[in-house]
Amino acid sequence: MNLVDHYNELYQNAVRKIKSDEYSMDNFIDSPVDKRRGITLLIRPNNPIKKNIQNFLDDLSNNDPNQYYQPDSDIHMTVMSIISCYNDFNLQSICISDYINLIEKSIKSERKIEINFKGITASPSCIMIQGFFHNNTINEIRDNLRTNFKKSALQQSLDLRYSLQTAHLTVVRFKQPLINKGNYLQVMENYRDYNFGTLTTDTINLVYNDWYQRKKFTKELYKFKIK
Repeated sequence: MNLVDHYNELYQNAVRKIKSDEYSMDNFIDSPVDKRRGITLLIRPNNPIKKNIQNFLDDLSNNDPNQYYQPDSDIHMTVMSIISCYNDFNLQSICISDYINLIEKSIKSERKIEINFKGITASPSCIMIQGFFHNNTINEIRDNLRTNFKKSALQQSLDLRYSLQTAHLTVVRFKQPLINKGNYLQVMENYRDYNFGTLTTDTINLVYNDWYQRKKFTKELYKFKIK
């Protein structure tokens, strides 16, 4: 996949939808009865990257404070959604050690993960930071996970919604009609090619989470080191 073309296509389509008021709003973010839970393999950006992201979110919030802006603690890049969130999933229904062992076999690599977070893209429902791989480590890990889980009998939903090939960070979700829409789109355009920073890491986290990866609902299950 050509990530530049993919992100650009997403962005142009989202801008058209926003301008014509065809964007989508998430009605579950503030719902006290949202019980969707799952387990996810993810990476968290470092503090300098998060600081740059918060500057972007502050600029957006100054024009429209009524949207959902991801706090530092929740910002993440999904390596793979192992069990996509669904109502009333609980950890007691699976054996975590089996998942840890299988994932451990899947993440062996001689190279650390390197991702440059540069520019923003969007969908009709959210705004994302674009991620670009410096090497193929993440894609190799994803392919290994697909192969190993396919051979196992473990509950999983890899690629159930779509085949994950990007390295984006979702940082804004629309939850109310946009105000100051013109100014909001201009802020997005101002950050279209902004360099948020480069992440180099050998750490991947397995977590139990809600749909939005909110800290109060997230439990770290295991921290993997790339070997």
